[in-house]
Amino acid sequence: MISKELNEQITHIGPGTDAGAVLRRYWQPAALSDELDGRTRVPVNLLGERLVLMRDDTGVLVLATRQAREDEPAVSYPDEDDIVVVPDGPVYPVSERKGMIFAWLGPGAPPEFPNFDCFRAPDSHVFAFKGLWECNWLQALEIGIDPAHASFLHRFLQDEDPDDSYGKQFRDKAADLDMPMTRVLREYPRPDIAVEETDFGLKITALRHLNGGLTHVRVTNQIFPEAICIPMSREMTITQWHVPVDDETCYWYSLFTSFDKPVDKPLMRAQRLKEHRLPDYAPLKNRDNDYCYDPDEQARVTYTGMGLDINVHDQWAVEGMGAIQDRTQEHLGRSDVAIIRYRRMLRQAIAALHDNREDALPMRGSGDPTAIVGPLSNDAIAETADWAAASTRTDLARRAACPWDATV
Repeated sequence: MISKELNEQITHIGPGTDAGAVLRRYWQPAALSDELDGRTRVPVNLLGERLVLMRDDTGVLVLATRQAREDEPAVSYPDEDDIVVVPDGPVYPVSERKGMIFAWLGPGAPPEFPNFDCFRAPDSHVFAFKGLWECNWLQALEIGIDPAHASFLHRFLQDEDPDDSYGKQFRDKAADLDMPMTRVLREYPRPDIAVEETDFGLKITALRHLNGGLTHVRVTNQIFPEAICIPMSREMTITQWHVPVDDETCYWYSLFTSFDKPVDKPLMRAQRLKEHRLPDYAPLKNRDNDYCYDPDEQARVTYTGMGLDINVHDQWAVEGMGAIQDRTQEHLGRSDVAIIRYRRMLRQAIAALHDNREDALPMRGSGDPTAIVGPLSNDAIAETADWAAASTRTDLARRAACPWDATV
C-alpha cells in the first residue's frame, strides 16, 4: 500500500503536476487519422487540456487550445462551428504515424520516435483504433503489465477454432503446440514472472510450466511512460498507450502490427465498431448497462459473462476500482512484480525532473531514440531448460520471414 499523497502524485496529470510533467516529455496519441475524415477541426481532450486538432495559417497540422465551457464534460466533442480557439493559448506540434496522430505537449523540441515495429512496418501492416475508459490512466496501464490476470479475467471455458478468430487476442494456438491459447491460460493460471529493465522500459516474461518438461513463454513489454507491447497472435502484436483525458478518464490507443500478411483493416474496424460508438469511441458495454452481464454466459462460456471482447473484461476491472484507484488499501503480491517495478521507474522519473535531470528518463538520454528497435513480444513453447533462447529464436524466425524489414 502507498500513501494518499503518493497515490495522487503518480496519478494526477494536469499542467503543473509531477506525473503530468513526466508524460509531457513523451509523444502522446491525440487522435486517430480517421477522425480527420471530412473535418477541418477535431476536438481533443488530452492531459487535462481542452484542445483542437486543426491546420495553422501555413497548412501545418497542429493542436491549438480551445475554449471550454465551465460545465463541459471531460470527454466532449463539440461541433466544429462551436469550437472557439483561444488566440494566445498554447499550440502544440503533432506527427501523424500509422493512422494515429501524436502530439508533443512538453517543453523544447520534441525527440525522434523510437524505431518500434509498429512505426517501422508499412501502413498496409498496421491498424489503429482507440477506446474510452472511465478511470485513471495508471490503473488502465497496470492491468496491461499484469501477466497473471489473463488466466482469470480472460478465462474462456470453451476453445473456439483459431481459424475463425482473426483480429482477436488469445484465440491463436500456442506456438509449436497444438493447444489453443485459451486452454494454456486456463489450465496453467499461475505463471512465474520475471521483469528486467530495458532502454525503453520493462521486459516482462511469464513462464507457464506445462506437462512433459515444456514451458510456455510469453514476453510482453512496458514502454515508458504509459504504453505496452504485447503479442496478439503469432502474426500480430499490439502496441497500446493509456492516454489520460484528465485524472478520471483515459483512452487506450492501439496499433496492431502484422509480421505476416497485410492487416484486414475494414474487418478489424468493423469488429471494434460493434463494441464502440462514434464520435467519442465510448464502449457500448459500460457501467450503465452492467457491461451486458449475462449469468448464463458466465456459467458456460466466459469468466466474466460479459462477452468475448477482452477489452470489455479489462474495462470492467479497471473502472470497477473507481475513477482513481485507492492504493492506500491495496496489498500487492508476487505476481505484481511488474507493477512494483513500474511504479519505481515512474517515481524515479519524477525525482529526476525535480533535479533537472531530464536525460535520466527512459529514452530521453543522450542516445539516439531511433536506435531502439523491437521490442520482442511473442508466445513460444520451449523445453523448460531452453526457454530463454527458444523465445529469442521464435522472434528472430518471425522477423526473418517478415515481408518488411523487421530485423533487430
